[in-house]
Amino acid sequence: MSISASTDLRNILSGLFLLNSSQLDALQAHYELLLRWNRVLNLTTVEGAREAAERHYAESLLLASRLPNRPLRIADLGSGAGFPGFPVAVMRPDCGVALIESHQRKAVFLREASRKVENIRVLVGRAESVTEAFDVLVSRAVSYEDLRPNLARLASGVLLLTGPEAPPDDMGIEWEGEEKLPWGKQRFLRVGVSRETRGAKS
Repeated sequence: MSISASTDLRNILSGLFLLNSSQLDALQAHYELLLRWNRVLNLTTVEGAREAAERHYAESLLLASRLPNRPLRIADLGSGAGFPGFPVAVMRPDCGVALIESHQRKAVFLREASRKVENIRVLVGRAESVTEAFDVLVSRAVSYEDLRPNLARLASGVLLLTGPEAPPDDMGIEWEGEEKLPWGKQRFLRVGVSRETRGAKS
């Protein structure tokens, strides 16, 4: 890994989002750790700083920018390498973010990556084992089939980073909108609220 390749991520993100120096440093540190761990643990496909910035970090930061402007309890289901939860926590220090990951070695990476990010905690295990409730559930690159059993149970609000396939109707979520992302082909941010929550408000 060359120094210039790693510093590119910081420069790219600073041109896309309003982030302070500490936030950029935290994202840079995550990226450099990800590159090191990726040599022995297949966390994600990373082809360089620009692709990583746009494909992983920018999508996650855009999701963070769409969250309600108040302190939130957030769950990142199937966090993997920390997307979208790690960038969300960095951009929104007023929110508590739980990274839920069942893969033990990925969870070890998440703990190492988030040691200096005080509003992150890592929950190791399957979503079915999580009993606490959250305000918002976020997820990226997790199939609708895997999300379905726990989506409405864990949180009242949902933000998903997905491909072009629309969510099925049987997920217990009332989808309020979708936003096509400016990076990559056919990438979407989908926002919804649990039908139980919507019914209680009506």
